[in-house]
Amino acid sequence: MWVFDQLFPNLDKVVFLDDDIVIQRDLSPLWEIDLWGKVNGAVETCKGEDEWVMSKHFRNYFNFSHPLIAKHLDPDECAWAYGMNIFDLRTWRKTNIRETYHYWLKENLKSNLTMWKLGTLPPALIAFKGHIHPIDPSWHMLGLGYQSKTNIEKAKRAAVIHYNGQSKPWLQIGFEHLRPFWTKYVNYSNDFVRNCHILEL
Repeated sequence: MWVFDQLFPNLDKVVFLDDDIVIQRDLSPLWEIDLWGKVNGAVETCKGEDEWVMSKHFRNYFNFSHPLIAKHLDPDECAWAYGMNIFDLRTWRKTNIRETYHYWLKENLKSNLTMWKLGTLPPALIAFKGHIHPIDPSWHMLGLGYQSKTNIEKAKRAAVIHYNGQSKPWLQIGFEHLRPFWTKYVNYSNDFVRNCHILEL
Protein backbone atom coordinates (compact mmCIF):
# COMPACT_ATOMS: atom_id res chain seq x y z
CA MET A 1 0.00 0.00 0.00
CA TRP A 2 2.80 2.41 0.84
CA VAL A 3 4.01 2.61 -2.73
CA PHE A 4 0.65 3.04 -4.47
CA ASP A 5 1.58 6.55 -5.54
CA GLN A 6 4.75 5.21 -7.21
CA LEU A 7 3.39 1.82 -8.29
CA PHE A 8 0.62 3.44 -10.33
CA PRO A 9 2.20 6.65 -11.68
CA ASN A 10 -0.45 7.05 -14.39
CA LEU A 11 -3.47 6.61 -12.12
CA ASP A 12 -5.25 9.36 -10.23
CA LYS A 13 -7.33 7.16 -7.93
CA VAL A 14 -7.34 3.56 -6.71
CA VAL A 15 -9.69 1.46 -4.60
CA PHE A 16 -7.85 -0.79 -2.17
CA LEU A 17 -9.48 -4.09 -1.15
CA ASP A 18 -8.10 -6.38 1.55
CA ASP A 19 -7.89 -10.15 1.04
CA ASP A 20 -10.50 -11.07 3.65
CA ILE A 21 -13.43 -9.10 2.25
CA VAL A 22 -16.51 -10.00 0.24
CA ILE A 23 -17.86 -7.53 -2.33
CA GLN A 24 -21.66 -7.59 -2.37
CA ARG A 25 -22.57 -4.74 -4.69
CA ASP A 26 -21.24 -2.53 -7.45
CA LEU A 27 -18.35 -0.41 -6.20
CA SER A 28 -18.11 1.88 -9.24
CA PRO A 29 -19.87 4.78 -7.41
CA LEU A 30 -16.78 4.99 -5.19
CA TRP A 31 -15.02 6.69 -8.11
CA GLU A 32 -17.49 9.57 -7.88
CA ILE A 33 -16.92 10.28 -4.18
CA ASP A 34 -15.30 13.68 -3.71
CA LEU A 35 -12.56 13.32 -1.10
CA TRP A 36 -12.39 17.10 -0.68
CA GLY A 37 -8.63 17.29 -1.00
CA LYS A 38 -7.96 14.35 1.29
CA VAL A 39 -5.95 11.26 0.33
CA ASN A 40 -7.81 8.38 1.96
CA GLY A 41 -11.57 7.77 1.84
CA ALA A 42 -12.33 5.47 4.77
CA VAL A 43 -15.09 4.47 7.16
CA GLU A 44 -14.56 5.96 10.60
CA THR A 45 -14.59 3.42 13.42
CA CYS A 46 -15.38 5.62 16.43
CA LYS A 47 -19.11 6.17 15.98
CA GLY A 48 -20.49 2.80 17.11
CA GLU A 49 -21.10 1.16 20.45
CA ASP A 50 -19.77 -2.36 19.94
CA GLU A 51 -16.66 -3.34 21.86
CA TRP A 52 -14.59 -4.82 19.04
CA VAL A 53 -14.88 -2.71 15.93
CA MET A 54 -16.83 0.53 15.76
CA SER A 55 -15.81 2.19 19.03
CA LYS A 56 -12.13 2.74 18.30
CA HIS A 57 -10.10 5.85 19.00
CA PHE A 58 -6.35 6.33 18.93
CA ARG A 59 -6.19 5.34 22.62
CA ASN A 60 -7.18 1.80 21.57
CA TYR A 61 -4.07 1.43 19.42
CA PHE A 62 -1.29 3.53 20.92
CA ASN A 63 0.72 3.57 24.13
CA PHE A 64 0.08 7.09 25.42
CA SER A 65 2.54 6.59 28.27
CA HIS A 66 5.26 6.82 25.62
CA PRO A 67 6.35 10.50 25.47
CA LEU A 68 6.59 10.66 21.67
CA ILE A 69 3.06 9.29 21.28
CA ALA A 70 1.70 11.59 23.99
CA LYS A 71 3.35 14.58 22.33
CA HIS A 72 2.10 13.97 18.78
CA LEU A 73 -1.24 12.18 19.03
CA ASP A 74 -4.65 12.77 20.58
CA PRO A 75 -6.08 9.72 22.39
CA ASP A 76 -9.62 10.80 21.46
CA GLU A 77 -8.94 11.06 17.73
CA CYS A 78 -11.22 8.86 15.66
CA ALA A 79 -9.70 5.75 14.10
CA TRP A 80 -10.69 4.53 10.63
CA ALA A 81 -11.04 1.25 8.80
CA TYR A 82 -8.35 -0.34 6.68
CA GLY A 83 -9.47 -2.88 4.08
CA MET A 84 -11.71 -0.96 1.68
CA ASN A 85 -10.27 2.45 0.96
CA ILE A 86 -10.28 4.99 -1.86
CA PHE A 87 -6.95 6.69 -2.40
CA ASP A 88 -6.52 9.93 -4.33
CA LEU A 89 -3.03 9.37 -5.73
CA ARG A 90 -2.67 12.88 -7.15
CA THR A 91 -3.12 14.35 -3.70
CA TRP A 92 -1.00 11.60 -2.11
CA ARG A 93 1.97 12.54 -4.34
CA LYS A 94 1.92 16.04 -2.84
CA THR A 95 2.28 14.76 0.73
CA ASN A 96 4.95 13.18 2.93
CA ILE A 97 2.74 10.22 3.93
CA ARG A 98 5.27 7.55 2.97
CA GLU A 99 8.12 9.33 4.76
CA THR A 100 5.95 9.80 7.86
CA TYR A 101 5.07 6.11 7.85
CA HIS A 102 8.70 5.02 7.64
CA TYR A 103 9.80 7.55 10.28
CA TRP A 104 7.32 6.17 12.80
CA LEU A 105 8.19 2.56 12.00
CA LYS A 106 11.83 3.37 12.80
CA GLU A 107 10.87 5.16 16.01
CA ASN A 108 8.81 2.18 17.09
CA LEU A 109 11.75 -0.15 16.42
CA LYS A 110 14.01 2.13 18.48
CA SER A 111 11.48 1.96 21.32
CA ASN A 112 11.56 -1.84 21.27
CA LEU A 113 8.08 -1.97 19.69
CA THR A 114 6.45 -0.26 22.67
CA MET A 115 4.67 2.61 20.90
CA TRP A 116 1.64 0.70 19.62
CA LYS A 117 -0.04 -2.66 19.44
CA LEU A 118 1.19 -4.97 16.71
CA GLY A 119 -0.48 -4.69 13.33
CA THR A 120 -0.45 -2.60 10.20
CA LEU A 121 -3.14 -0.11 11.20
CA PRO A 122 -1.39 1.94 13.94
CA PRO A 123 1.43 3.31 11.75
CA ALA A 124 -1.13 3.99 9.01
CA LEU A 125 -3.27 5.94 11.49
CA ILE A 126 -0.28 8.21 12.09
CA ALA A 127 0.83 8.51 8.46
CA PHE A 128 -2.65 9.41 7.19
CA LYS A 129 -3.41 11.75 10.10
CA GLY A 130 -5.13 14.78 8.60
CA HIS A 131 -5.56 13.04 5.25
CA ILE A 132 -8.79 11.08 5.90
CA HIS A 133 -12.18 11.78 4.34
CA PRO A 134 -14.95 9.82 6.10
CA ILE A 135 -17.21 7.76 3.82
CA ASP A 136 -20.60 6.24 4.56
CA PRO A 137 -20.32 3.12 6.78
CA SER A 138 -22.56 1.14 4.41
CA TRP A 139 -19.59 0.91 2.04
CA HIS A 140 -17.47 -1.15 4.45
CA MET A 141 -18.79 -3.27 7.31
CA LEU A 142 -16.10 -4.61 9.61
CA GLY A 143 -15.78 -7.15 12.36
CA LEU A 144 -17.14 -10.34 10.84
CA GLY A 145 -14.03 -12.11 12.10
CA TYR A 146 -14.27 -10.61 15.59
CA GLN A 147 -17.81 -10.64 16.83
CA SER A 148 -20.57 -13.18 16.52
CA LYS A 149 -23.21 -10.51 17.24
CA THR A 150 -22.80 -8.92 13.80
CA ASN A 151 -26.11 -7.51 12.57
CA ILE A 152 -27.09 -9.85 9.71
CA GLU A 153 -29.43 -7.34 8.04
CA LYS A 154 -26.73 -4.65 8.01
CA ALA A 155 -24.27 -7.21 6.66
CA LYS A 156 -26.66 -8.04 3.82
CA ARG A 157 -26.92 -4.36 2.87
CA ALA A 158 -23.20 -3.50 3.11
CA ALA A 159 -21.28 -3.03 -0.13
CA VAL A 160 -18.23 -4.75 1.34
CA ILE A 161 -18.11 -7.01 4.38
CA HIS A 162 -14.78 -7.55 6.08
CA TYR A 163 -13.79 -10.65 8.01
CA ASN A 164 -11.10 -8.78 9.89
CA GLY A 165 -10.17 -10.64 13.03
CA GLN A 166 -9.10 -14.18 13.74
CA SER A 167 -12.39 -15.98 12.93
CA LYS A 168 -12.04 -16.16 9.15
CA PRO A 169 -14.93 -17.92 7.40
CA TRP A 170 -12.63 -20.57 5.91
CA LEU A 171 -11.41 -21.61 9.38
CA GLN A 172 -13.21 -23.89 11.81
CA ILE A 173 -13.27 -21.04 14.34
CA GLY A 174 -15.24 -18.88 11.88
CA PHE A 175 -18.74 -17.93 12.99
CA GLU A 176 -21.13 -20.38 11.34
CA HIS A 177 -23.96 -17.90 10.78
CA LEU A 178 -21.54 -15.47 9.03
CA ARG A 179 -19.91 -18.04 6.74
CA PRO A 180 -22.61 -18.09 4.03
CA PHE A 181 -21.71 -14.53 2.95
CA TRP A 182 -18.34 -15.97 1.92
CA THR A 183 -19.03 -19.62 1.05
CA LYS A 184 -21.63 -18.79 -1.59
CA TYR A 185 -18.80 -17.42 -3.76
CA VAL A 186 -16.30 -20.25 -3.22
CA ASN A 187 -15.64 -22.57 -6.16
CA TYR A 188 -14.88 -25.81 -4.36
CA SER A 189 -13.93 -27.50 -7.64
CA ASN A 190 -10.99 -25.11 -8.08
CA ASP A 191 -7.61 -26.88 -7.73
CA PHE A 192 -6.18 -24.15 -5.53
CA VAL A 193 -9.16 -24.25 -3.17
CA ARG A 194 -8.98 -28.04 -2.99
CA ASN A 195 -5.23 -27.95 -2.28
CA CYS A 196 -5.80 -25.47 0.54
CA HIS A 197 -8.08 -28.02 2.21
CA ILE A 198 -10.86 -25.50 2.67
CA LEU A 199 -13.76 -27.46 4.04
CA GLU A 200 -17.13 -27.34 2.31
CA LEU A 201 -19.02 -25.70 5.13
